Amino acid sequence: MQTSTIRTFFVTIISSLFFAQAMACTGIVIKSNDGATIPARTMEFGFDVQSNIYVVPAGATIEKLYMDDKHQGGTYKAKYGFAGANALGKPIVVDGVNEKGLYFGAFYFANIAEFTPLTKDNQKEAISSEELGNYILSQFASVAEVKKALPDLIIVGTHIQEINSFAPFHYAISDATGESIVVEITKDGLKIFDNTVNVVTNNPTYDWHLTNLNNYVGLTPDNQTSKTVSRQKVSPFGQGTGLFGLPGDHTSPSRFVRATAFVNTYKEAKTSDEAVFNAFHILNHFDIPKGSIRENINGDVHTDYTVWTSVVDTKHPTYYFKTYLTQQVEKVDLLKALKNLKAPKTIVMESGFSIKDRTND
Repeated sequence: MQTSTIRTFFVTIISSLFFAQAMACTGIVIKSNDGATIPARTMEFGFDVQSNIYVVPAGATIEKLYMDDKHQGGTYKAKYGFAGANALGKPIVVDGVNEKGLYFGAFYFANIAEFTPLTKDNQKEAISSEELGNYILSQFASVAEVKKALPDLIIVGTHIQEINSFAPFHYAISDATGESIVVEITKDGLKIFDNTVNVVTNNPTYDWHLTNLNNYVGLTPDNQTSKTVSRQKVSPFGQGTGLFGLPGDHTSPSRFVRATAFVNTYKEAKTSDEAVFNAFHILNHFDIPKGSIRENINGDVHTDYTVWTSVVDTKHPTYYFKTYLTQQVEKVDLLKALKNLKAPKTIVMESGFSIKDRTND
């Protein structure tokens, strides 16, 4: 097989995986009584997205259209330092936080996301859909600033060689004040939704998910009690009937309903540390093991799985994470990471699976 043919085959496979499998990300926002806002999410794909933690100091020069080999974009200076998970080993943060406590997360939005076409006229000003995180985290300190700036940004769907297409994302953005929005760009243009239930998943659009919640208006966290139906007394089989009827599959609508139920019924946290702890526990419900979602692509069976999970403390800008291989929660204290940093650096996410032997304790 010729090199060009092999390359085409590889790109086709990766593209198919990217579009077919990367559909199960779940994002939440919880708060603590000491005023902290904690956004958190899972990242699901059908293959390893090659993420590491990318740290960028204020003053660094950032390239636009970085992943487009055929078109050179402009550059800009980072006003604020930031850090978060990149993708495909590239200097592009798809989930992260800046030194002012602004959080950004990109979520898959296949077949709905539609961006401005890239042209020679807009090439220097354009920001690619997969690199919007770099721009927002480096330029803004609050959701209010982002909302004001978004209508004037030229966000394009540039060609990415690794997936043979553009990155179809919508975005979740939160700040240290507690403001939270979902940003969607479709054929109908830019829409900015206040994240009223503190949850984001994938397709369909955010307002559709809110309408769908009406189907679950009867859900309650309280365990059910005995009832009399005609002359028959019916009783629960046992404990665990709170939220009875909650959908449990991995589809985006079901995850949205389930996340909304958990986020809005969890026991309140006194501190940001406790809220971080709670966020990881909530997202444990959305951890997808390899094998439970499968797709046959050109005769090969591929499986969607949770590549990594992140939790962000926006009050004390800190990026917490665990990965499929590294189940131990790890963190990057952003302000410490930025201290004396003159150029961007990468911190490897994976440190390996480990077990603590307590036999002799």
